[in-house]
Amino acid sequence: MEKRLLGKSKLEVSALGLGCMGMSFGYGPAKDRQEMTGVLRLAVERGVTFFDTAEAYGPYLNEELVGEALAPFRTDVVIATKFGFQFDAAGKIAGLNSRPEHIREVAEASLKRLKTEVIDLFYQHRVDPNVPIEDVAGTVKDLIQEGKVKHFGLSEAGVETIRRAHKVQPVSALQSEYSLWWREPEAEILPVLEELGIGFVPFSPLGKGYLTGKIDESTTFDSTDFRNVVPRFSAENRKANRGVVELLEAMARAKNATPAQIALAWVLAQKPWIVPIPGTTKAHRLEENLGAASIELTPEDRQEIESAASRITFEGARYPEPLQRMINR
Repeated sequence: MEKRLLGKSKLEVSALGLGCMGMSFGYGPAKDRQEMTGVLRLAVERGVTFFDTAEAYGPYLNEELVGEALAPFRTDVVIATKFGFQFDAAGKIAGLNSRPEHIREVAEASLKRLKTEVIDLFYQHRVDPNVPIEDVAGTVKDLIQEGKVKHFGLSEAGVETIRRAHKVQPVSALQSEYSLWWREPEAEILPVLEELGIGFVPFSPLGKGYLTGKIDESTTFDSTDFRNVVPRFSAENRKANRGVVELLEAMARAKNATPAQIALAWVLAQKPWIVPIPGTTKAHRLEENLGAASIELTPEDRQEIESAASRITFEGARYPEPLQRMINR
């Protein structure tokens, strides 16, 4: 698979990474560990070198899964994980915590769960308003100097936070949601990343599954699937937002591809330093997603998509209010 550099960081990864969250968290019960190990190792066989996890996914289950599955290939892959949440005794997220001592505790625990001596990319999962970002960046800088971390990343951070962090420790990558149905980063975030030479790692490039065309207003989700509380995923909004799927379906027919492949190809075509991390728990979906890397959208194709997309108005917020407050700080 084609490789890409995340900005000026010299961190080289496969053009498409694999988001591992859904294997253990967020989209229903944790999946069978042996089966997920097979999917992770298939990804390696197919040329994926970039894997995304976090202590919060489970919590802890996902890092353990990823660490064990990728241990035989550790020198050939890049593993990204995250810090920044506090958990209660029941393992539920109980708030944010990016205090320096907590970052260090998380790093040590993540190293053990991932069965590795170094974390390739260590993201702050969400910006903590109670801890100056300079203290966060400084702590990760120390971890880098100690050889426990290679690269520093931010997730869902706002422009000023990115700039302030970057002055203390160069930010290698920003991870935020971005897809054809969530394009907010284009306004302010992408220009700043280009200016500073920071790579962009879009999560949910398939709109949490919606852009695959397999979800409509009649779809039901498991009771533990977080899409049940996402406004954009209400039945009425799934119906109202159908236009973007129809757009992808039309282009897919012209390209002998699937809507998911066109959605991913569109993200890849935006900038050469963008590396989307679609998640999946199914081998055949992994194969489908990776096929997007070989689809070329011509300038005419992209203009056609742009023209059609400009006429679509999306309904529903992408997060419930408590989570919405945690982004773009």
